Amino acid sequence: MKTFVLLGALNAFLAVALGAFGAHGLEGKIPDRYLEIWKTAVQYQMFHALGLLVVGLLAGKAPNVGLIGAAGWVMFAGIVLFSGSLYVLSVTQIKPLGAITPFGGVAFLVAWVMIGYAALKWL
Repeated sequence: MKTFVLLGALNAFLAVALGAFGAHGLEGKIPDRYLEIWKTAVQYQMFHALGLLVVGLLAGKAPNVGLIGAAGWVMFAGIVLFSGSLYVLSVTQIKPLGAITPFGGVAFLVAWVMIGYAALKWL
C-alpha cells in the first residue's frame, strides 16, 4: 500500500514539475508540435499518478486481492513507457521513439481493467 501511495505522490510531483518546466523552460525552444506532445505526457502522468494513489488505497482496503498490486506495477510501467517516451521524443525529436508510446498506453488499459476486475471481485 505505502509503495503505491509513494509512487503516486512522486509521479504527481514530477508531473507538476515537468509541466512547469515545459511551460516555462521549453516554450520557444522546441516546436509547438513537440510542446503539445510534452503536455500530453504530463497529463497522462498526472492521471495515472492519481491512479497509483487509488491503487494504494484499494490495496489497504482489500489486501487479499492480488490483482490490485499487479495493476499498480503495470500502471507504473505505463507511466514510464508512455510519458517517458513522449518526454524523450519531445526534447530529442527522434520520431522512432514514438513507437514505444503505445506499449505504455496498452499498459494503462490493462491496469485499469485489472483494477475494475479486482473491484468487482472484492465488492
